[in-house]
Amino acid sequence: MVAAAVIANPCAGRYVEDLAELQTMGAEIAGILGQRAAAALAAADPHAKVTAYGKGAIVGLDGELEHAAALIHPTFGAPVRAAIGGGASIIPSTKIIAAAGTPLAMPITNKDDIWSFDEMDAAVIAVPDAPRPDEILVCVVLAAGGRPGARTRKAS
Repeated sequence: MVAAAVIANPCAGRYVEDLAELQTMGAEIAGILGQRAAAALAAADPHAKVTAYGKGAIVGLDGELEHAAALIHPTFGAPVRAAIGGGASIIPSTKIIAAAGTPLAMPITNKDDIWSFDEMDAAVIAVPDAPRPDEILVCVVLAAGGRPGARTRKAS
């Protein structure tokens, strides 16, 4: 389940040394997206338990890659974990600078065991008219269970 938001980039078109504003926004957005993705997953299957997650962002052409990093790294994880009831592993991510409509492939891994191969996958999102040059598309992906038919195991 992917939840996404398109936000105005307050740093678009100019160099900003202190990206604290984006870090603060990241925590707020993560909480909202985490809750919405979890609710949508529960609505689709009331018995589903979140086992995997991922995140990503596309910065519009007037922004910097560091704008996405400020949004989705320092403060993003804790609100997502709160929305799903935990998660010991890092939340894998990807970030790009791109024009509106560019697809974003977000990695997914097990929320508690980064080496659980069954959940290693990706989710793709594209929004035809976003992000505009002064916007950022921010996403969270939650999954219940691994890939269908997963049977890849660690080498011994």
